Amino acid sequence: MADNLLAPDPVRLPEDGPDAAASAALEAGTDPREVAAANPASSLAWATLSGSALDGDPVAAYAFARTGYHRGLDALRKGGWRGQGPVPASHAPNRGVILAVLALREAARAIGETPEVERLSALADDFDPDAEAILARA
Repeated sequence: MADNLLAPDPVRLPEDGPDAAASAALEAGTDPREVAAANPASSLAWATLSGSALDGDPVAAYAFARTGYHRGLDALRKGGWRGQGPVPASHAPNRGVILAVLALREAARAIGETPEVERLSALADDFDPDAEAILARA
């Protein structure tokens, strides 16, 4: 089967994008709040904050994830994404954006925002149907 020649090219965010410093700081054990404050454009930092807040404060988790989601969309648009098309999870710099989408989906689920859960599931699938499996192995 031939590739769809009309489909948009996959977006691959730059290796030195906003998530690079945040990833290093998180891996070094820096508090996620400090990482987000120092790297406010990092989707990864906000997604991490969302994950840590989800059990105790789903509204805060939603707000953190929403911030990461918007920062991620900004980065994708800057990288050439036009509102649809692949964002491969196999490309490490894309993972923060995808994690923010998935974090927002889980926070939306926690507060009962079903239409948002469905929309974000579709977006994650549009980005990369294998994203969750890839992220689970990363």
